[in-house]
Amino acid sequence: MPSASTKAAATTASADTRLSPGAPGYRRTSLALFAAGLATFALLYSTQALLPAISAEFGATASAASWTVSAATGALALCVLPLSALSERLGRRTMMTASLSVAVAVALLVPLAPNLESLIALRAVQGAALAGLPASAMAYLAEEVKPRALVAAIGLFVAGNSIGGMSGRLVTGWVAQMWGWRAGLAAVGLTSLACALAFRALLPKARHFTPGTLHPKALARTVRGHLADPLLMRLYVIGALFMTVFGAVYTVIGYRLVEAPFSLPQGVIGSIFLVYLVGTVSSAAAGRLVGRLGRRGALYLAVSTTAAGLLFSLSDSLALVLVGLVLITAGFFAGHAVASSSVSRTATTGRAQASALYQSAYYLGSSAGGTLGAMAFHAGGWAGTVLIGLVAVLGVVSVTLYGSHSARVAARRPHPATV
Repeated sequence: MPSASTKAAATTASADTRLSPGAPGYRRTSLALFAAGLATFALLYSTQALLPAISAEFGATASAASWTVSAATGALALCVLPLSALSERLGRRTMMTASLSVAVAVALLVPLAPNLESLIALRAVQGAALAGLPASAMAYLAEEVKPRALVAAIGLFVAGNSIGGMSGRLVTGWVAQMWGWRAGLAAVGLTSLACALAFRALLPKARHFTPGTLHPKALARTVRGHLADPLLMRLYVIGALFMTVFGAVYTVIGYRLVEAPFSLPQGVIGSIFLVYLVGTVSSAAAGRLVGRLGRRGALYLAVSTTAAGLLFSLSDSLALVLVGLVLITAGFFAGHAVASSSVSRTATTGRAQASALYQSAYYLGSSAGGTLGAMAFHAGGWAGTVLIGLVAVLGVVSVTLYGSHSARVAARRPHPATV
């Protein structure tokens, strides 16, 4: 005879109406958030492949031009927490729609910027607008998708990020080579408009969202609780460090490739970002990696791959540089998918705030990486940028090793913590 607890568990499982692969609405949800993820990265990093051209038009250094990227990611990092709190009241779907709509509207104005200062200002507004999307998307998935399918669902959202980052840079590179960088940014704006329309048409209404309070004290209490959680703090630091590597590499790589011994044209440099397809595969496979290696094992594999890619990229052979970029991209997207999905699984309350804190750390890492990477490139060439990346990689290893040690200590206690 089954026990009462077994019957209760079975009843709960049968009553769980959240989405899973094969269930009605799961495919629409996945495609909608894939489109949102694509637009987010295409818009957020739209100027990154164009930095040498922007520097040339405005007579700016790599460090100055890099602020067209860092201002967007920094503004996103600062605004993601308050906007995610607003999503607790207004709903994830409403917040994501408003966020994407404003960001696309600004994208249509960005090509008209008369100088570098106004371009940076518009990019900051665009980043602030996009802040309402990433954390709300992860909270939406955590609420609407069954836990066993959550890593795969978030992996697909991250895969949309990778394709958006790739296609945005690819489009801007080739369009800029033919008609200039302003036309390249306009093309990304129009593409993102199509993504926003698809997102709105496809995303089902939330069935498991419960409006929360906007009371500042309640929000502060939730945030303090998340920041006091050792596992969440480790995941936030890991996300920031992974993104520091990625931001440094992809902000500076265009400057390296336009110079000798490569001397590549703008369109070809944009095509280099096709390696983002590797990130699509690695982020979508993150769930299988966790299943086989565990979370810490998957992170060790991701960080080792990233470090190997940084070392390969030091070569003056274009083929080896491409191998390095492939490895960096695969390692980064796998690590990001594992860390971000772990945040959603770990936070049982205030999921939007938990995801928002991760996104804040993640995009602060991007902003810091872009700025530090450009400064290091100015001071010491590509080797300086690689050094920034390797220091960040070492930080990921240190945090993960500390987590392993904490897990062994916790395992000796009556109620071991999940690590």
